[in-house]
Amino acid sequence: MKGINHLVIDAADLDALATFWRDLGFTQAPRAQHPFGTANTVIQLPGTYIELLGVTRPEAVPEPEGPRFSFAAFNRDYIARHDGFAMLVLDTEDAFADIDAWRRAGIRTYDRFEFSRPARYPDGREATIGFRLAHASDPRAPWLGAFACQHFAPDYFEQPAYMDHPNTACGVADVWMSGPGALDLAGFFATISGVAPVASAGRIDLPTRAGTIVLAEPAVYEDAFGEPPPHPQDGPHLAAVTVSCRSLDAFTGRALMSVGDRLVIPSGKGFGTAIGFRKIG
Repeated sequence: MKGINHLVIDAADLDALATFWRDLGFTQAPRAQHPFGTANTVIQLPGTYIELLGVTRPEAVPEPEGPRFSFAAFNRDYIARHDGFAMLVLDTEDAFADIDAWRRAGIRTYDRFEFSRPARYPDGREATIGFRLAHASDPRAPWLGAFACQHFAPDYFEQPAYMDHPNTACGVADVWMSGPGALDLAGFFATISGVAPVASAGRIDLPTRAGTIVLAEPAVYEDAFGEPPPHPQDGPHLAAVTVSCRSLDAFTGRALMSVGDRLVIPSGKGFGTAIGFRKIG
């Protein structure tokens, strides 16, 4: 069984996206540049993180070709449509073994890919951190990115200084996919996550070891987040995330919707992603 390793949330204006999340009370690691034209800033949480991403050097973006998946080109093309929650990333101990296993299971996979980039620790130390990626896709969801990520420096993403958030955020409770045909992706996500789906009225849950993946019919999604899925033109798509917090006091006075046990920032104000906050304990 895998867990949710991180989320990739895109915007045409990365500075504005980072400022938005910072104003919500999230501490961020320093901006990092990828060698293939994208840049990010990361919000670290116990066991997972949220990657805020933009295209900063379009001339460096490699185009996809045959079995070669281009992470940068996918996100560039996604941003050309709209901002939003572009990719869901699972953890893995062996990304290349995943590619082989998924291919045997009939999942569309791509060439092996690994890269490294510079990083800075809170104490100022410079380091190089590396990754191996296993990309997979389902033709029924062309604008839903999914891959597994093997970290060669996992400790970098668990820095206490970067996980100390003024809003008391302490984890990703769940991620939601919706839109036409979302429930049809249950087999795909069961295969790549190793998690057995749990079906109920209008939704299918995959409770990973780190956060739950939820596939929901539009009406069920709207009941949970107070609005329809944000990008129905994309087909089945990543639409929302729920962040666990020890307290919701940081959001007092903000114009958030109260929907069930969540405080919600609607997608129209959240750069194309609905963001829910839920108190734990």
